[in-house]
Amino acid sequence: MTPYVPGGSPVHRCRAGAKIVAMIVAGTVLFALPRLDLALAALSVTGLLYRLAGIPGSLMLAQLRPLAWILAVLVLVQLALDGWLAGLLVAARLASLVLLAGLVTLTTRSADLIEALQRGLRWLKPFGVNPAKAGLAIALTLRFIPVLAAITAEVREAQRARGLERSLVALTVPVVVRMLKMSDDIAAAIDARSYDPDRADG
Repeated sequence: MTPYVPGGSPVHRCRAGAKIVAMIVAGTVLFALPRLDLALAALSVTGLLYRLAGIPGSLMLAQLRPLAWILAVLVLVQLALDGWLAGLLVAARLASLVLLAGLVTLTTRSADLIEALQRGLRWLKPFGVNPAKAGLAIALTLRFIPVLAAITAEVREAQRARGLERSLVALTVPVVVRMLKMSDDIAAAIDARSYDPDRADG
């Protein structure tokens, strides 16, 4: 999983809920206002936040590495359809969002992240939604996104060495098996700690 990097920077000290809200607002603004200057500014500010948090540049780039091929495809499609400015806009906007999500998980403890999500989802309780379970699910999803990308990249490299890089089955089956195994391990770890979402929500 994307590791938490301990630190005492202002980014680390910022409340988990504030980070999540800022990420949502940034994503909404970037997609509501498709402007290249805004996307590049967001990318620059995100880079400065990584520096402020003391996150190494190699770890920052690692957030984007698993998505490099997706970015390349999107940019090429936009280049063909709307020109290089549109391609640059798509790349800058997506990179900003991925890096912001990575920054949140890198500078926020899992427990704080889950607790913030639970508080933010309490308004759904009258509709039958358990905020504790929903918060845990969202937090685990955020953690699993970079894991899934990394596992896919590892399996792709292994299958390429076997000459099976064109086989969809050879790629998806090992990825699914490894993710299911990891899910079982996490479920066992949660059970071992006697975690009860209903009790935590109460």
